[in-house]
Amino acid sequence: MATLLRMPEVSANVESAVIVAWAKAEGDAIAVGECVAEIETDKAVVELTSESAGQLGRILVPAGQAARVGAPVAVLLAPGEQATDVDALLSGQPAGAAATKVALAGTGSQGVPVASAPAVPPVPQSSLTDAAPERVFASPLARRLAARAGLPLQGLAGSGPHGRIVKRDVQAALARAAAAVPPAVPAEPVASRAASLAPGDVAVPHSAMRRTIARRLLESKTTIPHFYLRSECRMQALAALRRQINEGGRHVSINDIVVKAVAVALTEHPDMNVSWTDDALIRHSGVDLSVAVSTPSGLITPVVRGVQDKSLSRVSAEIAALAARAREGRLSPPEYQGGSFTISNLGMYGTTEFAAIINPPQAAILAVGAIEQRVVAGPDGVVEVAPMMIVTLSVDHRAIDGAVAAEWLGAFRRIIENPLAALV
Repeated sequence: MATLLRMPEVSANVESAVIVAWAKAEGDAIAVGECVAEIETDKAVVELTSESAGQLGRILVPAGQAARVGAPVAVLLAPGEQATDVDALLSGQPAGAAATKVALAGTGSQGVPVASAPAVPPVPQSSLTDAAPERVFASPLARRLAARAGLPLQGLAGSGPHGRIVKRDVQAALARAAAAVPPAVPAEPVASRAASLAPGDVAVPHSAMRRTIARRLLESKTTIPHFYLRSECRMQALAALRRQINEGGRHVSINDIVVKAVAVALTEHPDMNVSWTDDALIRHSGVDLSVAVSTPSGLITPVVRGVQDKSLSRVSAEIAALAARAREGRLSPPEYQGGSFTISNLGMYGTTEFAAIINPPQAAILAVGAIEQRVVAGPDGVVEVAPMMIVTLSVDHRAIDGAVAAEWLGAFRRIIENPLAALV
């Protein structure tokens, strides 16, 4: 029997996702668990897989378009079924004597289980984008008019035979909606917007990830009272320790050691390991660190969990694995959600110093700059050249007071400058 493949909920609180590409074309055979399409959420690209074997009868959402979670995106035909079975399913009429079954696609390759939905009544074509479809009786002309105007038929009173929705009912509803909308402020003319593009310029549409980044950063800067603390760290001892570790056959980076040092400092000062919510201040029992990774689609922060209990070599291996999956767009939601503190390192790009924006609901983020040889005063007052690294701590003043943040930054500097006892 024909089934509907629906947009799965691959991440909490995500209402819609974009079909990046279809891995199958209409008419192609599909095996159980086989990838049918790639879906882009606000953070990653995941696979839409089929829970039934059959043939891709019809694609309902073209590549590049978004669909709501639960909305049908394609029709899967069982062996022997024809295009007429697709039309029967979409029009809400049973094909033969068999009842229509709706299947929910999963994302098995990402380890995000999505259960099959229970059987529901056939879905009318005009309500294919609704997450909870219901049978609506309407004339074909009324359906076309409503679909063209984006008007849902659910809840619309019909004046036709037996309450059937007809053309005049749709026209009346559209007239009422138009009368209820206040006059809009005239938008900038399209010609004016187009004129701002110089010859050779290209307008690149925003991806779902870029829109989410923009929304969250704007929310952070406009709602969180940031304050900033800066410190300079001497890096001789850390560089020597890293060299010894790497010569022993285990490769670790400066950033790996910084991440571990942050975890040790948070364990010493748990008042920094907190998140702000409107109802309460959340004190985290474990140190789950978000590590900023640049990808072609934008910045993402995979989370290394329980860093306080892991060795430096294990932390290094996990960061490398998470960063690789992030750049491939293959992170699953549990791998980038729920961190308690963020580290953003731009030192590898030669950036000496910067201030980062807090990632809510976290209450702090550490910005790490490049290591530079600088003229400084040594412990005995003698001027010397030493490798120095500038770090800037951005803090949410609602959750953390200045003295608490200063104590934590002092502990972090002490650990970085004397890493052997704390990190190994």
